[in-house]
Amino acid sequence: MKIGRYEVVGMLGKGGMSRVYKVKCPVIEKIAALKLLSPDPLVEKLMGFRKIVDLFVSEAYTMAQLRHPNIVTVWDYDQSGNKPFYLMDYFCHNLGVMIGETYRTDIPSRVIRLDKVIYYVRQILQGLVRLHDAGIIHRDIKPYNILITEHETAKISDFGLSKLRGEKFGAPSNLKVGSPWYAAPEQEKNPDQVDFSADIYPVGIMLYRMLTGMLPPENHKELIAPSRLNPDLDEYWDHFVLKAMATHSKNRFSTASHMLKEFETLADAWEQRKDKFCTLVKSPEGQKQKKYPISLPRSTDIKVRPSKAKDFFQLDDLWKPKVFLKNDFQQKTKNSIIDRATGLIWQTSGSPYPITWHQAQNYINTLNENAFDSRSDWRLPTINELTTLLTNTPHGEDFCMEPVFDRKQKWLWSSDRRSFMAAWYVNMDLGFVAWHDFSGYYYVKAVCKKRQ
Repeated sequence: MKIGRYEVVGMLGKGGMSRVYKVKCPVIEKIAALKLLSPDPLVEKLMGFRKIVDLFVSEAYTMAQLRHPNIVTVWDYDQSGNKPFYLMDYFCHNLGVMIGETYRTDIPSRVIRLDKVIYYVRQILQGLVRLHDAGIIHRDIKPYNILITEHETAKISDFGLSKLRGEKFGAPSNLKVGSPWYAAPEQEKNPDQVDFSADIYPVGIMLYRMLTGMLPPENHKELIAPSRLNPDLDEYWDHFVLKAMATHSKNRFSTASHMLKEFETLADAWEQRKDKFCTLVKSPEGQKQKKYPISLPRSTDIKVRPSKAKDFFQLDDLWKPKVFLKNDFQQKTKNSIIDRATGLIWQTSGSPYPITWHQAQNYINTLNENAFDSRSDWRLPTINELTTLLTNTPHGEDFCMEPVFDRKQKWLWSSDRRSFMAAWYVNMDLGFVAWHDFSGYYYVKAVCKKRQ
């Protein structure tokens, strides 16, 4: 299937007005995301096809005029039949997948470490500052519209509901603008009258969710302060998060710039707290012997469907390990570390750049051809082997521990496949398992077994 001159290789998502496809550019075979106008018949009946086209063209134009590292870039615009489409950057990840949000939005999600929350939210706010400076109100900020690059840059995407200051959206009054749970209350009542604070509200909701793994209750009745759910937080974080997601716009931060400035103050205070924690940490020497596993992790790769994967990989409902292993790491050489709990030898570092799954196979072959670290039996690890490296979400003084591995490789391919076109990977930073087709970009950390 082709759309214009672009070959479709998969579907990324669909909404009321459009569909987003993963496509391959001709000749150079670069992977991109293509958004095609494809309105739901009911939406088209309510709004009219011409109005929808005008909004779509406005969306493409708006995105194309913005040059900012935290906003998705539009490359091209064209038509396929009578339907317009535009081409943009493709990235493997988004914040929705990373926190484990599903179509059942209200069920618990993964808690993200505070330092990682700071890293992402800072970038989201920087992108919003640029949008608002251009007079643009996004009106659909939510986890799935925050793309995360393989180098962990956050990018705001999907401007289908955005509007310029003073512009009228012109949708029927019974058509909701925005996403449940994340749309500001005033936007649900009158989307044409909202100001920039309507974009601040969903950032507050995302903050609450990332820090607690929960959404605030409807209408924020009996709301639990974030610090009661996350030991890394204090009353200053409570004040900040609750102010950002205040149900009345006048009680929120006045601008994204103001919110970013206050956020940096919180971030600085957290860095100072981390430093203080580190001066109090006791030396790990003299710790009791760690328990070794009764059985070694599976080393033979397999193909497993998502419906069977959680049980097979021993994962919970958030795709994190049900049990965390007590490792016994020892530096073997400059290039490798042995875990005496499993008998596995790991690269200290790994691939210098994120690569596709087939490129990962070539990387392993190169290690063996060159006898890396005097070994020629390196391989891609299985999911069960990779999950032995995971620890639970750390709090407080756990941040001060020296990482035993190079922390650059945070997304790791496994040898296990999901299908003939996709493989499983592990996010080492957030501690979950997921899958992607072979064209995704992840790192490799090779493994082999201790010689008997």
